[in-house]
Amino acid sequence: MRTVIAASVDVDATVDEAWQAITDWPAQSAWMPFTTVAVVGDVRVGPRTRLRAVTGIGAAAVVDEMEVDRWEPPYRCDVRHDGRVVRGRGVFLVEDQGAGRARVTWEEHLDGRMARVGAPAGRRMLSIALRRFARTLPTTR
Repeated sequence: MRTVIAASVDVDATVDEAWQAITDWPAQSAWMPFTTVAVVGDVRVGPRTRLRAVTGIGAAAVVDEMEVDRWEPPYRCDVRHDGRVVRGRGVFLVEDQGAGRARVTWEEHLDGRMARVGAPAGRRMLSIALRRFARTLPTTR
């Protein structure tokens, strides 16, 4: 069974600016709570980019191995979660809102019982992360 959680935030940034920021993998460490994100492997951008996110502290940390498998700049990026604990898909969507604004949506399509149990906390975490993400964007043009 698959559980879908999602959150969105409107940002004072163009679609291209929001896209560049949301797909800057190492920079995600600054706005994802308790998470460090790194690119692993030779491909740094686009399809086949391999990512490793470590969420948590010490022995309680969860390692999330991912690979970008859908890349449609500047509107959509999908990653496949290949870890032992986190399985499923992550999706980043960027929509033009006009007047130099964009909406960024983060969806997680997660497999397994743990995903269903953790869905309420997961939704909250996505919302917190996206609010933090919005604050990382420049406020002036």
